[in-house]
Amino acid sequence: QVQVVESGGGLVQAGGSLKLSCAASGTIFPRAAMHWYHLAPGKPRELVALITSDFHGVYADSAKGRFTISRDNSRNTGYLQMNSLKSEDTGVYYCFIVVGSPGYWGQGTQVTVSS
Repeated sequence: QVQVVESGGGLVQAGGSLKLSCAASGTIFPRAAMHWYHLAPGKPRELVALITSDFHGVYADSAKGRFTISRDNSRNTGYLQMNSLKSEDTGVYYCFIVVGSPGYWGQGTQVTVSS
């Protein structure tokens, strides 16, 4: 069983930055795609960004130009650098690691952006 643990969330003022981390146990991380999802209060969970095993990043429109996804396979860890944060970025951020099916979710990390 793969364990996925997010960290780096917290309280930040609008316009500020946070860097989220996603650490995965085991050996699948270098072969896996890593996704970051955002669950805002009262809204469905939405994909923010993903990075493939060959380091190709894809972003939701809301994240383009502000967020950067990256990975360090030597550390089995991925990252989401979030800049220019807005109040609507508030919510829980989940990491999802997937190689085929079914994939593995973390427990989430809370991000709160104060205006």
